[in-house]
Amino acid sequence: MSYTFAYITASGQAEAQRIGQVLVEKKLAACVNIFTGMQSMYMWQGKIEKSSEAVIIAKTTENLQDRLVEQVKKTHSYECPCVVFLPVTDGNPEFLQWIGDETVS
Repeated sequence: MSYTFAYITASGQAEAQRIGQVLVEKKLAACVNIFTGMQSMYMWQGKIEKSSEAVIIAKTTENLQDRLVEQVKKTHSYECPCVVFLPVTDGNPEFLQWIGDETVS
């Protein structure tokens, strides 16, 4: 099984918690970590934007990536939410097995 971490940004802690809860409840992620107070600067529709956001790191499997993206898009307030995946190449075998056990295949 291949494991991956999803990096997702949200408008704030409340939205991040809502998204994270849905991902865990639907077994699309075994666990989420939420980091608040991130400052973002980005180009959007030809203009530089600055905002405070929250970051979600969701632990999941590679085969759930498409379903996870679709669920985030349904739940998220952004027109174009950031959802990117970082491959997990190695780690504690018991922890990786736990991710697999707690997600749907």
